[in-house]
Amino acid sequence: MFRRFAAVARTSTLAAALALGVTALPASAATAAAPAQPASPARPSADHGPAPAVTEHLRGKARTAMRAGTATEPRVGVKRRAGDWAFGTAVLATAPGSPELPQGWLFVAHRENGAWKVALEGEPGFTGLAAEAEPVLEAAERRALAATGAAGSTSFDSSSTGTTEGGMTPQLAGGDYRTGMALPFTVGQTWYMTSGPHGWSGAGSPWSSLDFAGGDQVVRAARRGTAYTMCKGWVRVVHDRGYATDYYHLVSNINVDGAAVAAGAYLGYTGNDVTCGGSSTGRHVHFALRQNGAYVGIAGHDFGRWRPENGGSAYAGSALHGSRRVGAGGQLYNYGALGFNQGIIDTNGSGTALNKRSGPGTGYAVVGSVADGVGVTVSCSKNGTTHTGRFGSTALWNRLSDGTWVSDAYMWTGVNGPVSGYC
Repeated sequence: MFRRFAAVARTSTLAAALALGVTALPASAATAAAPAQPASPARPSADHGPAPAVTEHLRGKARTAMRAGTATEPRVGVKRRAGDWAFGTAVLATAPGSPELPQGWLFVAHRENGAWKVALEGEPGFTGLAAEAEPVLEAAERRALAATGAAGSTSFDSSSTGTTEGGMTPQLAGGDYRTGMALPFTVGQTWYMTSGPHGWSGAGSPWSSLDFAGGDQVVRAARRGTAYTMCKGWVRVVHDRGYATDYYHLVSNINVDGAAVAAGAYLGYTGNDVTCGGSSTGRHVHFALRQNGAYVGIAGHDFGRWRPENGGSAYAGSALHGSRRVGAGGQLYNYGALGFNQGIIDTNGSGTALNKRSGPGTGYAVVGSVADGVGVTVSCSKNGTTHTGRFGSTALWNRLSDGTWVSDAYMWTGVNGPVSGYC
């Protein structure tokens, strides 16, 4: 069973060893143009290239994407150009040491009647342009980027209220918070979660991010997807189901433009790189969750069979694996990804194993037990006797792959309701 978490978060930073050097970027100028409209036409440049149009779009974007007074420097990377189509990265860099991290998007641009129409990830025109951009986007990329505009609820939970970082409105996945992701390091390793849920740029909402350090310091893709280097030290992987993950402060990171990466693929090493701006203390990876073109609250999602929970302030919080809770500064073992038809047994802190029954209710015989924190596969579900667990009361029972039954009140699946349909 699954319920969204309603608390809010604060940090205890556990500095990992060896702080690395910071690379300076040229001084940037503050921008104060009017906000850009999605997929808005821009004046053609002298050479008819897309970069000036994308830059103009970014300058307008700065007001909604950044806090007031933040100095930004638009950086446009035109990665592909074919006739009247272009694709690439659009970054609002900040100065090294700035309290604000950079904001960045993939863009698609199309020239019509001599003017370039530009759309960034998360804007209404992006998925439409991406779907048509066959000259510059592979079929797999078009499918993945189209999924970032999937329809869903626009309502926020308490972990993502207020102004959304990046100036976008996330389209949450209608109560389905399964990610199919591992933690962003090697499965089987244990790393420190140096900071619990916090914003991409600190305390601001949504609390989309976690910090990790330790192990062999090799940062890996949390799930298969298509990878893009936003700038030095910053990689984005676009996954299925509208999700993407960001990895910042990397050193020796991959330099890719739409490369297919497998789950666990090498992305870089933990570090303190702030080439695109912001600050970093203690070698780590800043790991963030995006959905439908915007950062979203990371609490309640599953990574490596742990689900983060917000704390009383940004950077605090914890992560749960079954009933086991680890706070910020603690160590998390990467169990690997949880399947979409699987769940984690959570006995709600009782410390005892959960009885398995021969049918969907306590009137049926006990035919075994399963320990807290164990991952199980669900064949189908059916209503039976009502029980109360961590996330409330439910009459739903799940039939496991071995034919036994357990109450959904004592299982986290990421979904309110059956994960494999009704029996």
